[in-house]
Amino acid sequence: MRPTNYHLFDFMDFDLELSKNESLWKACKPTAVYEKDGDVYITVPFQKQVLSNDMAADTSVPREEYTLILRQYSNKIIRLFCGFGDWEMTDQSEMLQFSERVQKLPLQVKAGDGEWTIYSADGVRRAWINVKEPKLDHWSDLLPAPQETLDVVVYPDGKREIHLAAYDHFSPPRYDGLPLVYCVKDGHKERATLSFECKADECFAGTGERFTKMDLSGHTFFLKNQDGQGVNNRRTYKNIPFYLSSRMYGTFYHTCAHSKLSLAHVSTRSVEFLSDQAMIDAFIIAGDTVEEILRGYRDLTGYPSMPPLWSFGIWMSRMTYFSADEVDEICNRLRAEHYPCDVIHLDTGWFRTDWLCEWKFNEKRFPDPKGFIHGLKDKGFRVSLWQLPYVAEDAEQIDEARKNDYIAPLTKQQASEGSNFSALDYAGTIDFTYPKATEWYKGLLKNLLDMGVVCIKTDFGENIHMDAKYKGMSPELLNNLYALLYQKAAYEVTKEVTGDGIVWARAAWAGCQRYPLHWGGDSCSSWDGMAGSLKGGLHFGLSGFAFWSHDVPGFHTLPNFMNSIVDDKVYMRWTQFGVFSSHMRYHGTNKREPWFYPAIAPMVKKWWKLRYKLLPYIYEQSKKATHSGYAVLRALIFEHPADKMCWHIDDEYYFGDDFLVAPVMNSEDCRDVYLPEGEWVNFFTGEHFRGGQWLNGVKVPLDEMPVYVREGAVIPVYPEDVDCTDEMDLDKSVALKIDEHFRGIWK
Repeated sequence: MRPTNYHLFDFMDFDLELSKNESLWKACKPTAVYEKDGDVYITVPFQKQVLSNDMAADTSVPREEYTLILRQYSNKIIRLFCGFGDWEMTDQSEMLQFSERVQKLPLQVKAGDGEWTIYSADGVRRAWINVKEPKLDHWSDLLPAPQETLDVVVYPDGKREIHLAAYDHFSPPRYDGLPLVYCVKDGHKERATLSFECKADECFAGTGERFTKMDLSGHTFFLKNQDGQGVNNRRTYKNIPFYLSSRMYGTFYHTCAHSKLSLAHVSTRSVEFLSDQAMIDAFIIAGDTVEEILRGYRDLTGYPSMPPLWSFGIWMSRMTYFSADEVDEICNRLRAEHYPCDVIHLDTGWFRTDWLCEWKFNEKRFPDPKGFIHGLKDKGFRVSLWQLPYVAEDAEQIDEARKNDYIAPLTKQQASEGSNFSALDYAGTIDFTYPKATEWYKGLLKNLLDMGVVCIKTDFGENIHMDAKYKGMSPELLNNLYALLYQKAAYEVTKEVTGDGIVWARAAWAGCQRYPLHWGGDSCSSWDGMAGSLKGGLHFGLSGFAFWSHDVPGFHTLPNFMNSIVDDKVYMRWTQFGVFSSHMRYHGTNKREPWFYPAIAPMVKKWWKLRYKLLPYIYEQSKKATHSGYAVLRALIFEHPADKMCWHIDDEYYFGDDFLVAPVMNSEDCRDVYLPEGEWVNFFTGEHFRGGQWLNGVKVPLDEMPVYVREGAVIPVYPEDVDCTDEMDLDKSVALKIDEHFRGIWK
């Protein structure tokens, strides 16, 4: 068993042998605090520690001084920066995109007796630095006196107190958390940590698409993007270096380095962040609501753009369609039987060889791709295409890519960590740190977009070749940032050619919310796959993302990954979940068209029509999400952060402002539903309920779902059945009033 349950090893990543070439340097009391250009500079000495689990100052080595910088933005965001070595604070970052609301507020220093207090120009206290000697009642010298520490409190909004973890230890030598530390290995500064105090009842959420329970306290997460290979494990496609606290603040760590985040886990008294970069750059964002905190995060990292109306319609796909004739047959049947649908997605099978991504159609199976695409558009179908950011050994572009360094040259072969379903050998990763490689890639996509393709599925991107030489940065820093550069390139060329900014992406890092949209990866077609997907989507929405989808009814099957049959109830219940998601795409390893599920096909069609009926509402709520902190699919804590129950509910959600949705995720057609405060109306029966209570053992027929609407809400709906959004004119939407006369949507 590897864990030691000691901070130095389990969190700080020191090896158990305590190698002599590695050292830890701990922050001590500041020696000076002064103003400079409206920021506050704190001179902090760092003391090397004896290399031992029982920490003690190595007084044979002189202290080193570094500067901790405090910068106040707007009214409720404070920034803490400390660079060890050559790192400097900068706003020039792919992750940052400041809004006009982010204005720097000058800070002032007031010195006191053993303290400095930091104020903004409006007189609001923003930080307090304590250098007083602790009061003692001395009676024993059994243990050494505690070392000096960095004791700082920040108040991002002037009232919420965020205290660095100055005193998180048992006895003075045995620490569970350290406020500010850097590490040196082989003479190079390579890691840094920042820790805050947390309260005993504090809850946490966010950190990306986290496939686990709502309250993340008691967990340590490795913020390193990797192929999730499902939605029921600790791996994830989308790590975001941001968490939300029930104390109504959030912290964004401005880094793309591999990192570790412990939320009241390694120490139950601290939130601890460890970066593989010798730098700490943290934005602490306070707010009176969850939406305000997430709006602050988007003010820093960018707002999502608005996807086109057609993207909110239904997407049909599987892995994979292999020919134009096959696609035409499916599309003709969808139209003949009036299953509304807007997008046909071609996955891995449109190339010369399945999975051999060359960004060109198979000439035999798709003899006239432009005519094929335009013919589908005439029927109201748009085409989306799969591809990935790697070039295979057998791809026709391999020589060009190698010759021009469009793919980063490998220094040696390495084992794959991903879920490549083919036998192809990928020769390299497209180097998006190299502008010429980015333009080359955009050109490959432009050829397809010029044919009429409307969306590129930017699959993969979580893993890159780590043993390669990239032009712009080390692979260790590029790994997490890669998703942002990759999706940005595809998004930009798509918007340039088609006018619509959209991708269909799997990986993510901070800033990717600017380039919608993202889906939840390779879930299992099972109840636990559905539950894991929803958990991931809720945390994703609490990490700054407005739009999110998932494969309906799950991506793969069990026990046979490609060939087991999807259960009718799973298909139906997941369809219902999809209807009440921002975007809805059917996809998976085998057949997904509804007529292959004849027992439930009529119900499926009914629900598809409901999706289109609700599109005016979905579109309205989506527009709201692009200029606020809201997600379309929202955890209950968005609306009820003071309700402690809501910090533990991960199987219900708000869909926009007015719908409360509780998917059925079992074969018993029964579940408990928590109604938060307010007055609620069952969307299917019209029955009225008072909030603030549990409804236990709610029986739900297969053609219904536990969906409740706020009493008094006015829902814009489309009054006519349509086959696609091309037939819609949103000005024709009508108001559905949820009042005493409402008897249910289908009555």
